[in-house]
Amino acid sequence: MGKSEAQLQNNQNPKLNDVQSLGEKRSLLSIIVAKFLQNKLAVFGLIMLAIIVGSALLAPWIAPHDPDFQNLRNRLAAPSAEFLLGTDHLGRDIFSRLLFGGRVSLFVGFVAMVGAVTIGTTVGALAGYFGGLVDAFLMRLVDIIISFPNIFLLITLVAVLEPSLDKLIMVFAFLSWTGTARLVRGEFLTLKKREFVLAARTIGMSNMKIIFGQILPSAMGPVIVAATLAVGGFILAESALSFLGLGVQPPTSTWGNMLTYSQSVTIFRTAWWYPTFPGVMILLTVLSFNFVGDGLRDALDPRVIEK
Repeated sequence: MGKSEAQLQNNQNPKLNDVQSLGEKRSLLSIIVAKFLQNKLAVFGLIMLAIIVGSALLAPWIAPHDPDFQNLRNRLAAPSAEFLLGTDHLGRDIFSRLLFGGRVSLFVGFVAMVGAVTIGTTVGALAGYFGGLVDAFLMRLVDIIISFPNIFLLITLVAVLEPSLDKLIMVFAFLSWTGTARLVRGEFLTLKKREFVLAARTIGMSNMKIIFGQILPSAMGPVIVAATLAVGGFILAESALSFLGLGVQPPTSTWGNMLTYSQSVTIFRTAWWYPTFPGVMILLTVLSFNFVGDGLRDALDPRVIEK
């Protein structure tokens, strides 16, 4: 039994075995990292994300002002030494609100991504492994959800449930798992025919252990890429809904609802800093996640690893 399990573990990652058989000193992980670092845009995105996430986490210590403190005497004050990025229509410091708003926007993006990837991975794994009626039922469910216009369904559900942070995350997660499910299903349809899966069945391993302990780790490459890209998408969706007044509600600041009160043409002309800086943060964050996702997609490409 011990020998069979050892052979099974050795057969789980054939790409790594091929690299080792060629006598290369670098591990599979080091090859992936090296390939990722060759992508300059991906490295730029990773550095930007480190700065953005780090700043958000350290917001209580970095922010020079209370993000919710109002002082109408400083209403729409231009950027200065006291207010680095100016103030909003209530005299609140925009730089401080960007830092604290980033915590909420990033939290929404990451938690919604975890929920969507968890649901999508589970559904795709079960459909791909069992096939037959299970696959047909789950994939028709995916088709039904995809058939609805996403943005209109989002707006409708958020409006019906009343806007709040937890409901926003829940709606994002339950409407955005279908792409991951299809990716994972495709990987499972291929991997379940591999030798290490047959060996696992031979030694009497249960279906759940085979699915989540043997096949899933080998199918995580596309899932990681999809998850990275999804975070940026969720941040953009939260910003759009908050801009429309259907997302996170004031006084909690997010990058999206910071733009809500800057819709006035007068404010846009006389206080350019008010809409500009939240918009720039949304742009940089979404672009950075997309750059990192593209870099991971290239680095985890089996055709690239095998070269």
